[in-house]
Amino acid sequence: MKWTKFRIKTVTDAEDIIISSLYEIGLEGAQIEDKVPLTALEKEQMFVDILPEGPEDDGIAYLSFFVEQKEDGSLEINGMPTDSDTVVKRIEEELAELRFFMEIGEGSVTVSETEDIDWINNWKQYFHQFYIDDLLVIPSWEEVREEDRGKKILHIDPGTAFGTGMHETTQLCIRQIRKYLTPETELLDVGTGSGILAILALMYGAKRATGTDLDPCAVEAVAQNMEANGITQESFRMMIGNIITEKSVQDEVGYECYDIVAANILADVLIPLTPVIVNQMKRGGIYITSGIIDTKEQVVREAVEAAGLEILEVTYQGEWVSVTARKPE
Repeated sequence: MKWTKFRIKTVTDAEDIIISSLYEIGLEGAQIEDKVPLTALEKEQMFVDILPEGPEDDGIAYLSFFVEQKEDGSLEINGMPTDSDTVVKRIEEELAELRFFMEIGEGSVTVSETEDIDWINNWKQYFHQFYIDDLLVIPSWEEVREEDRGKKILHIDPGTAFGTGMHETTQLCIRQIRKYLTPETELLDVGTGSGILAILALMYGAKRATGTDLDPCAVEAVAQNMEANGITQESFRMMIGNIITEKSVQDEVGYECYDIVAANILADVLIPLTPVIVNQMKRGGIYITSGIIDTKEQVVREAVEAAGLEILEVTYQGEWVSVTARKPE
């Protein structure tokens, strides 16, 4: 098996937003090369007592995305045939748009070919158990330590679907869900990915949850994570489809039946989603958004208010923003 590698030269401050933007066009699982020093938490997760000093951070970063080649050497993204030139053009278009509101550095794109490597599973060596406040998040391939037994534990295996809980956007959503959750909560998670938000809501006492996603890979990931956390089929239903544009999905999800709607998606998706999703919310329902880079906070605020929702609070972590709002009674 061979892979086509797309490598982007950028700056460290733009890593997250470029990865998020390219995820929307079907490029996933970025490999990051930079000289940013490891945090104390990252050092702990590497289980190494003393690390050698690395080179001085120069602010430069390289992001690599890998697309599997078919037997005839052709490429496919999101189930659609494509080629290297087309992918490069899409990447360059996304980078050009980002330049309007942030510094991305050189922004050059190079293409190369690499031999068979288990890209699907090799990332697991870098994902270890960690805490979100008092919640322990642990991957399926690690054991719970004796001192952690009895604590609230979320078992998560994202598989090929996005969502481990390590990213700031997910943590912002988790904290807001826990804040507004009640035993009667019916929750809708738009862009559920690995199912982490819906599963966590059920673990903390929500009545039922529904998840939607565009990626068919999410179905298997959600099923595995439900089983790992003892979540029943009756309490969590999952469906694939675009709730923004497909009325059949909107109908199946249901109208005015959710106490909380969570959407950890990019700002450019939240803007068209918001005026649609208000129809799924109960009166007085809570809308929790995340995935918003700080430079796009204002446009999301405007979209939320234009949909007739009242902004309750805006929370921040790193360069990411979460907007929480309420539908009028």
